Amino acid sequence: MSRARFALPLFLAALAGCSILPKAEQPSVYTLPAAPGGRPMATAPMPWALRIATPNAPRSIDNSRIAVVPSSNTITVYAGARWNDSAPHVFRDRLADAFRDSGRVQALSTDDSNLAADYELGGNLADFQTDYADGKPEVVIRFDAMLANSRRHQIVASQRFEVREPVDGKEVPQVVQAFGRAMDKLSRDVVSWTYNAAPKP
Repeated sequence: MSRARFALPLFLAALAGCSILPKAEQPSVYTLPAAPGGRPMATAPMPWALRIATPNAPRSIDNSRIAVVPSSNTITVYAGARWNDSAPHVFRDRLADAFRDSGRVQALSTDDSNLAADYELGGNLADFQTDYADGKPEVVIRFDAMLANSRRHQIVASQRFEVREPVDGKEVPQVVQAFGRAMDKLSRDVVSWTYNAAPKP
């Protein structure tokens, strides 16, 4: 048996031991920033239980990537950046926090726990991305909310909410901060609408 036949496996093993390929870059993982919680509303708590459901969303945003629309009919993502969960779950959890901060819903849950509730708030998250308008980025969140009576399986009310928040720059951390401000505004609107729309069970 020739020496060449022994030399080749040894050569390949040496290459495997010291690879010259660059290591894959680890993405930066972001949470959705929130404004400091204020004092709870000085009103009586609601006499019903509420469940926050994860909204439906198109595939382009139903993942953990941070979506951006640089031009019409084109959607992409920020390289090397991710949310700490899928966008619909990030949205749901932030909305649930807004209801907790209000202090008016003492029986609050999400669809992760699948607990019984009088009402369920869900809907469709149509936009959760950065759009470029005249070369300037702005965060766009559009949520088609639906409030349903869980016990009667009936829709109580529905409403479209949309927020556009300018980004103070073009870097990912600045984009994430704009997402936080936009979500603060939209959450306040959704919370207020829900309290007005839900009758006593």
